[in-house]
Amino acid sequence: MAEWCMPSDLSSLLLETIERELPHLREMPDERASIHPNGPVSWSPGQELGHLIDSAANNHVRFVRATLEPEYRGPAYAQNDWVAIHGYREMPWPEIVDFWYSYNALLARVLASIPAGCLDKKCFIAAGAPVTLAFLIEDYVLHMRHHIDHLLGREIITAYPSA
Repeated sequence: MAEWCMPSDLSSLLLETIERELPHLREMPDERASIHPNGPVSWSPGQELGHLIDSAANNHVRFVRATLEPEYRGPAYAQNDWVAIHGYREMPWPEIVDFWYSYNALLARVLASIPAGCLDKKCFIAAGAPVTLAFLIEDYVLHMRHHIDHLLGREIITAYPSA
C-alpha cells in the first residue's frame, strides 16, 4: 500500500477509478450482466457490481465514523446476504451502474473532506487487526478495481489479498 499524505489524493484515486470504469460498465449489455459465468452459485456481473454498492455502504459508515470518532470499531458484513436482500439479480444493469457511480462520487467528496490528521486513526473491523483509515480507503479502491476487472472479464485482474 502507498503512503498517502492528503485525503484529496485518496479522493482523486477513487474519482479517477470510477470515471475510468464508468464507460466500460455502461458498454455491457443488460443480458450479459445477468449471466452467471460459473454457474448459479456464482455472482452475475450485476450482482458483483451490486456487491460493490454494498461495500460502498459499509465503507461509507467506516470512513465517516473513523473521521468523527477517536477510533472506529465495527462489524464485518455478510456480503452474500447483502447481495441477495438487495435483489441485484432483478435490477436493470443501467440502474445498478448509475447507482454505483453516484454513490462512489459521493464517497469521493466525503474523502476530500476528511482532515489529513485522521488518516492515521485506528480502525477495527470485526476481530481483525487494527488498520489505519488511509489503509481502509486504499483497500476499498483496490477491492473495487479487482471486482470490476473480474466482472468485465479482463485478462489481467487487479490483485486483491482476500480474493
